[in-house]
Amino acid sequence: MNVNIKDLNINYDVKGSGNYVFLLHGWGSNLKLFDALANVISEKYTVVSLDFPGFGLSDEPKEVWDVSAYSEFMVEFIQKFKCEKVILVGHSFGGRVIIKLSNMPDLPFSIEKIILVDSAGVRPKRTLKYKVKVGIYKTGKAFFSFGPVKKMFPNTLDNYRKKMGSSDYNNASETMRNILVKTVNEDLTHLLKNIKAPTLLIWGENDTATPVSDGQLMEKNIENAGLVVLKGAGHYSFLDQAFAFHKIVKSFLGIGE
Repeated sequence: MNVNIKDLNINYDVKGSGNYVFLLHGWGSNLKLFDALANVISEKYTVVSLDFPGFGLSDEPKEVWDVSAYSEFMVEFIQKFKCEKVILVGHSFGGRVIIKLSNMPDLPFSIEKIILVDSAGVRPKRTLKYKVKVGIYKTGKAFFSFGPVKKMFPNTLDNYRKKMGSSDYNNASETMRNILVKTVNEDLTHLLKNIKAPTLLIWGENDTATPVSDGQLMEKNIENAGLVVLKGAGHYSFLDQAFAFHKIVKSFLGIGE
């Protein structure tokens, strides 16, 4: 299915019936990764999964968005379904958007429950090694972007970026790379205390992208939150330990009662 939001063509899917649950995927992902979870939740709810702008089959933003822009987009998207209350489920980047969205004033709907899965939003502690790497990259980028140097070595900048950048960064377009940098560097820790909806935090114990310590910090700062850590799971805990994950979600959402 498709809908136009902010002059962008947005791909989404709907399953089930009942109150609305919206599934927000992580960076570099798409709605397909939520297929199994959507099937489980649709036993009791209307489940809406979507491709964020710039991912899957949705159009890319026409300018460099920040987390607030994605949150504002989500409000407009949710309003298309004319629901008075919603449950929000977000993995990684999707969780980051939910945290920001939950802090927006005068929402046209109420947030009944939240599930944050290996959520982003806490700025990682940077090691000296990381800071040195970033400094070298910025210096090299400035040098190889300089007009005469760029003409002499036209492919060097791209090769340098591929060598120094993360896979998420390298696989993105120029616009999406700038969005990634802008979103990753925004710390949302101070917003956690404002989340009032009952919040379930699910983490993979071996998550290296957003470590368990992030989940523990969120549990401490969100007023009505509980953390479940899944053994043997990584950043995609909902895929790595799908059976256990689904049981936990069903219990939290009252599915099967």
